[in-house]
Amino acid sequence: MHFKTILAAGAALIATPALADTTVIHAGSVITDASGTATGPATITVTDGRIVSIVDGFQPTPEGATMVHLPDHTVLPGLIDLHTHLSGDPSGEFWRAATSPPEWYTLVAAKNAHITAKAGFTTVRDLGSRSDQVTQSLRAATADGMLPGPRIVTSGRTIAIVGGHGDTNGFRREVNDALGTSFACTGTVQCAEMVRTASKYGADLIKITATGGVLSQQGRGLEAHFSDAEMKAIVDTANSLGLKVAAHAHGARGIEAAARAGVHTIEHGTYIDAQAGKVMRENGTILVPTLMAFQGIKENLGTGFYTPVVEEKVRAVGPYAESIVQRANEFGVKVAFGTDAGVFPHGENAGELALMKAGGMSDRQVLASATSVAAEVIGMENEIGKLAPGYSADIIAVKGNPLTDVTVLEEVDWVMVRGRVIE
Repeated sequence: MHFKTILAAGAALIATPALADTTVIHAGSVITDASGTATGPATITVTDGRIVSIVDGFQPTPEGATMVHLPDHTVLPGLIDLHTHLSGDPSGEFWRAATSPPEWYTLVAAKNAHITAKAGFTTVRDLGSRSDQVTQSLRAATADGMLPGPRIVTSGRTIAIVGGHGDTNGFRREVNDALGTSFACTGTVQCAEMVRTASKYGADLIKITATGGVLSQQGRGLEAHFSDAEMKAIVDTANSLGLKVAAHAHGARGIEAAARAGVHTIEHGTYIDAQAGKVMRENGTILVPTLMAFQGIKENLGTGFYTPVVEEKVRAVGPYAESIVQRANEFGVKVAFGTDAGVFPHGENAGELALMKAGGMSDRQVLASATSVAAEVIGMENEIGKLAPGYSADIIAVKGNPLTDVTVLEEVDWVMVRGRVIE
């Protein structure tokens, strides 16, 4: 072939748009929004990862399109978990941090991302990874379709006080120093710098441990760790960079202090009381109760799974965990869905739904908390959390109607993330 002919052929190939990738879904019923109702049979058309149309009845499949036939299923928006740790699995062997290389946690995270997506969670907020750049890398790999998994919004590493929950402790000093996260800080200047460093390395939001924690070897209670000035510096710096702050917080006064400083979400909220609830309500702070975490850790009591200092803390929080959602509702605090997966096995995230319902929420409220409400929390309410033309094709299918029985979401039969079917 003549050289000019080759050039012309190449130019034509570049100029010709790729054929659109279209999937047509025949659904027995569709819930487009948790605030709506389940329809009759309908057809959802997805092209290049986005929903193009939702119309009544089973429409013909265009030539070249892929057809997915789900006549016995309810199709609805993919679920959103606002609190996961993809790079971790449950383990009472806290010494593993001293023996596992960073590469190991990347492989664990990839495994858990696939498991999580298969369970119907098409978006997760990962709040603290076990090693630098693990979830940032996985975020890119799942977005590109290199690995199967949910959309990932990540805080990267957690910002903590020196020696507090989120900073490595429980080993000899030289081991603590070697394993240190480098994201512990003291004083307003250092804490502001940690926020900027997290932003520099790709965090989508900032995660802090505003109080002590249950599963760390640090045993000095569950009240406030940061000073008011330090937390305000963290929030103000995050806001200046367009980032929100999620605060792990158990003790009531620690919850109150974090909410007053302007954090966006309180994670856990174990000892929330009327005063803490009032400050949260006034500041628009949202509670992510992570009830499955409490359920998971309770099951390991008395088995030798935990060190004595952790066992004592698990026993202390147990009586309060079951009423977290009930108290939040009583105080008028908005609740969104998050599980702390990684404290319990990944893939069991949907167990949180029944626990929230047991706390006094209706099936509809629980479903909204894991779809439209959660989408608002991460600022993606125009992208996910509903099914509508223009939205990302994050779609799941189940038997039954979750608006009347949210527990049907514990068995998800079909999942699509960004227009890609998760096998």
